[in-house]
Amino acid sequence: MKIAFSSSGDSLESPFESRFGRCRKFIVLNDADDSVEVVDNTQNLNAAQGAGIQAAQNVANAGVQCVVSGHCGPKAFMTLDAAGIKVYTCESRGSVADALDAFKKGELPQLAGADVNGHWQ
Repeated sequence: MKIAFSSSGDSLESPFESRFGRCRKFIVLNDADDSVEVVDNTQNLNAAQGAGIQAAQNVANAGVQCVVSGHCGPKAFMTLDAAGIKVYTCESRGSVADALDAFKKGELPQLAGADVNGHWQ
């Protein structure tokens, strides 16, 4: 299974990012072989609109089945849900590795819908 984590850097040691659509990168872990892929999301940092939708398309194109982020807005959630991607929230202010550890322990709640309004900053 591939799991995407919102991040501000390029590795598992990078800080976990609480924003989904406007995070700098996604760290994609393939738990079948522990390989890590970095998906760039910088084109969405200053987008006037559509950052969440584009970010959702980026992770869907990477073949992920789950997303772990701090928050997810309504358009991003709808796009992820339509792609069959589960969304989990993490309030961690630590590293992506910390969020991964919480995910593996089953400590993260799965969202049933968006948890913030659109254009949340």
